[in-house]
Amino acid sequence: MLQTAIPNLRPVPSPRAPMVTIRCAKPRDLAELREMIVELSTHHGDAAPITNEQLERDLFGRTPWITALVAEAGGQLIGYAILVPQYRAAEGARGMELHHLFVRAGHRGTGIGRHLVARAREQAKMAGCDYLTVSAATGNLKAHRFYESERFVPRPVTGMRYMQKLG
Repeated sequence: MLQTAIPNLRPVPSPRAPMVTIRCAKPRDLAELREMIVELSTHHGDAAPITNEQLERDLFGRTPWITALVAEAGGQLIGYAILVPQYRAAEGARGMELHHLFVRAGHRGTGIGRHLVARAREQAKMAGCDYLTVSAATGNLKAHRFYESERFVPRPVTGMRYMQKLG
């Protein structure tokens, strides 16, 4: 095959992926974090009536209830993980539930989820936890494979879970 030189044509460098930072959420992240929570809930067919005020209360209030890790690239949030404390009284074991894990559509498959899980592990260890748990819907086989590839061990759910509204 004959190749000819084309004058003044330079190779175009491929765009570099922006640097991704995984960090704890800050008050300035509330609106974007809430957007992603709504996006994940919508994906699962659920409503997400959470407000910025509720999220602020639970992350930064007098008694913080949750920890949120965010993935940031190019000045925008592209993913998050929410951690909630757990306790096994019979064992005296502290744990952390990886309650939500989400990466925006344009960034999936790039390792962001794995980085968020790794940071969640670190956060749980820093809080003195002995274990980290996560759940996935029965039919969500892609999530099952992902969590198993991250060394989570599947455990059957036994019994019923009950709830009572207070107030």
